[in-house]
Order: sequence, then C-alpha cells, then structure tokens
Amino acid sequence: MSEVSVVEGGTEDGTPAPDSDENRRQVLYWRLLARLFDSEEQASLESASVAVVEDIGLPVALLDPSASVDSVVQRHPELAAEFGGLMTPEPEADGERDRAAEVRRAALASKVLLSVFSTGNGTVTAEQLARWQSDAGWLERALGCRPGDLRGGRGGTGRAGAGGGVGPTGTGVGTPAPDLSRLIPEIGPELGSIEAGLVRRMRLREVLADPALASRLTPSMSLIEQLLRDKNNLSGVALANAKALIRRYVDEVTEVLRTQVEKASVGELDRSVPPKRVFRNLDLDRTIWKNLTNWDPEEERLYVDRLYYRHTSRKTTPQRLIVVVDQSGSMVDSMVNCTILASIFAGLPKVDVHLIAYDTQALDLTPWAHDPFETLLRTQLGGGTDGTVAMALAQPKIAEPRNTVVVWISDFYEWRTDELFESMAAIHRSGAKFIPVGSVTSSGRGSVNPWFREKFKDLGTPVISGHIKKLVHELKTFLT
Repeated sequence: MSEVSVVEGGTEDGTPAPDSDENRRQVLYWRLLARLFDSEEQASLESASVAVVEDIGLPVALLDPSASVDSVVQRHPELAAEFGGLMTPEPEADGERDRAAEVRRAALASKVLLSVFSTGNGTVTAEQLARWQSDAGWLERALGCRPGDLRGGRGGTGRAGAGGGVGPTGTGVGTPAPDLSRLIPEIGPELGSIEAGLVRRMRLREVLADPALASRLTPSMSLIEQLLRDKNNLSGVALANAKALIRRYVDEVTEVLRTQVEKASVGELDRSVPPKRVFRNLDLDRTIWKNLTNWDPEEERLYVDRLYYRHTSRKTTPQRLIVVVDQSGSMVDSMVNCTILASIFAGLPKVDVHLIAYDTQALDLTPWAHDPFETLLRTQLGGGTDGTVAMALAQPKIAEPRNTVVVWISDFYEWRTDELFESMAAIHRSGAKFIPVGSVTSSGRGSVNPWFREKFKDLGTPVISGHIKKLVHELKTFLT
C-alpha cells in the first residue's frame, strides 16, 4: 500500500479505517522532521502531505516553504484565529478526542514551526529577516503570547488577547498538537539565538548604507546588540540608519516598561498633608453623608456646611537609586533593559538615579541616565568582567544608606569574587538596600554564578532572576 493510501486510511470497500486521522497526523509530522533536518525534499512525504492538506480543506500554501505565515493568512484570513493559541493546552473534553481537528492543528503547527526553525544557510537579506521576525511572531501567538514576548522584544509581558482575531484558545476543538507551552522558558532564548544568527549572517553594513533596505529592518534585541557592537565601524548614512533603529527600539521598549512601572504598587497615602481643595479631589459621597443632618424635608434640599476632599498625596522620601550594569557580552539584554528602566525611574519625582556600566573598566553614565538612547551609544559591549572597578565608583555615591538602593545586574562570573562580595555585603550591612539581579530580560532566562547565588542567599538578599517585572516591583515598592 502506498503512503498516500495509508494516509487516506481506507479499506478495500472504501470504509474509513479507525486510525486514518492518526496516520494523517503522523505523515505531517514526519514531513516536518524531514524538512527540519534535511534540506532535500522527500517526494513521497511531500505528495502524501499535499493529499492530507487538500482532503481536510486547508490551502496547499501551508506546505510551501517560500510562503510566510503572513502571506498565507493574507490569502486565507479565516486561518488567523486558528493560529492564535494553537499550541496552548486546553481542558480535556468529555468523550473521544476530535482526531480530525488534531490533523488540522498538526498542519497549521507544522507551518509555523518549519517557518521559524528552518532558516537555511548563506547570507540573509533584510527582507528575509523581516519575514522570519513575522513568522516568529506567529509562533509566539500560537504559544499564547504576544509577538516579541519570548524573544525579549517589544511586545510586553501578557498573554495574547482577542485583538485582531487572535485568541488564547485557538479553535477550541481537539487537543493542541503539539503542546509546547510548557517549553516556553526554553523556546524564548532559542528564538533569540536563531534571530541573532540571522542578523550575523546579514551584510548589515551594506543594508544600513541603503535607506530602502534599512527601512525594511524591524528593531529587535538581536539587531540592537549587533548595532551596538558595530557602531564604531559605521559612519554617514549607515550610522544614521543604525541610530534611527536603536531609537525606535528604545522608544518601543520604554513605552512597555513605563506601563509596568505605572501599574506597580505605589506609596501609602500621606494623611499628614492636607488634601488639595480642588473639584477633582471632592469626596462627594462623604460630603453628602456628613451633611445629612442638614436635610430640609419641606424644601427637599440638602444644605452643605462643609466639603470633604480626598487625600491624594503619598508618602515619598528623597531616594537615591544606583544601578550598576555588567556590559560584558553575555549581558546585552540586561544592559538595554536596565538602561531604559533607569531612565524611567529618573523621571519620577524625588528619585536621584545614578547609572554605572562596567566590564574590566567602569563608566559613570549618570549624566545621560535620563536618556537611554544616548546612554546606549556610550556603552562598549564585550570584554571581561571586574566588578571591583564598578564598586569603586558606586560606594562613594552612598551618602545616606537608608535612603539608597543599589541594583547590581550581572551574571556574577567575576575574577575577584571574595573582594567583590565582601564590598557588596558591606553595603547591605550599612542599611542600604542591595538588590542583586541575575537577569532582566523579557524571557526571564539568565545564568548566575552559583557561588554568588548561595552567598547572596545566606546574606538575606537573594538574586532576582526572572522577568523584568520582578525588578520593577522591587524598585517601585522601595522608591515610592
């Protein structure tokens, strides 16, 4: 029996075999694996997959490696909702599984996975990078995230909503195939690595020198990292285009992080400060309640002797925030995110922000802390790591320890470990709040020297390793 007849799963009298849908699904996944590990087309698998896709009423374009997910959705907009939440788990339905729906999901999932994880070899054009970024966005939607979330990009931090026809539960039938949602912590960094590889395969300087090609680039962490590393080798139009891309990315991430800061907890109301007697602060319910004794039933009128206003002032103390960021090669994502975060806190009232970047040398970036774009242009990524040089700049800035928070972002793989830790412990003992941070990425993945991790734990200041929202919450709680 040929592979196509196995896919069809029919018996000689035309009666469908009970495992026909399972066979179809397996053919689609065998084709996916063959395509991922071998660029050569397997004719039998291709013809069998075409037969499956046509039989279940999906467009054959799903099997075309040259067609992006965007182009498929543009021609068949009804598929957009099916891609959303395609690989997220759903509660098991009562009764038998909908195997036909699983075959449909397998075809859609294969398209997304192949588009993202099969990137070929050779030079990458700006158009190819933009296409991959779009396809990666569809994979993130399929996993229930917003485009950019898993790659540490601009997309925010929540799950995908219903906007644009993309919902968190996809079609709502059958079991998602495959369910990759549990692998999100691993998938995110892997996507970032693939994107970084594509950027390295571009002739980026040539692309930047051509305004038409540069305009096709979509800013991402991988692209920004490459631009920051290569900025000293650029000039003229190429440098101007690079700066424009960095500025776009900074502005987009700033908007996301500012929203997170605004949503974080704020200081308690300060009732020692009289409320401002303005209309927007008028407490109408309390005013009516307190004046009910002045109600005139004959005139049906309430006479108000006193107006009551809401307290809006919050307890704030002038605080000093010292952010120390490791700018070595492994900490690029953290450098970008924390530079932007520092600028947001620098804009808050009564917060004095200082910013220090270091590798084997330290650089005081405080004069530019309010402008992350200018700050990033002054960084020099790469090199080794010696935190003691940064500590020499940070310690003199701690004038009032109890009103100071020191955020130290690094993987803590240091040369002089004992000396650096002892100076950090001294800051903690002085009464300043010391926050060691192992990663401030959107994906939440970061490697931390286990020796430092245990030492900080014993000190009572455990390392924050995870989503940037954790750091936002810690800082906002202390500073407001």
